[in-house]
Amino acid sequence: MTLVGVDHVQLAAPPGSEEVLRSFYVDDLGMTELPKPPALAARGGCWFRAGAAELHLGIDRDFHPAKKAHPGLLVRDIESYARRLAGRGVAVEWDDLLPGWRRFYCSDPVGNRLEILEPEPQ
Repeated sequence: MTLVGVDHVQLAAPPGSEEVLRSFYVDDLGMTELPKPPALAARGGCWFRAGAAELHLGIDRDFHPAKKAHPGLLVRDIESYARRLAGRGVAVEWDDLLPGWRRFYCSDPVGNRLEILEPEPQ
């Protein structure tokens, strides 16, 4: 028995938020939307991918944003990401507490926390 990886991370979202999520995850973060299987698409929500990382946003009628729990999204050129997000009105909060990494936190349009990080150059 061997755990071989993480297939995806799921975050919750409120009903009717799919369009703002698409705008953020595709246009702002540069992810690609994945088609959901028809039986799952009927539930609402949306799925996104960048490289091997997948984020699934599922509709939760009793939605509460994840303010502490979060996915860590690995990027190249973190400064460009921070500028791009800030230029689109997304609050960027830099954090220098993790040795060897540059990182910041932001929130998606429904309030879920995201960590954006890049290893420091060697």
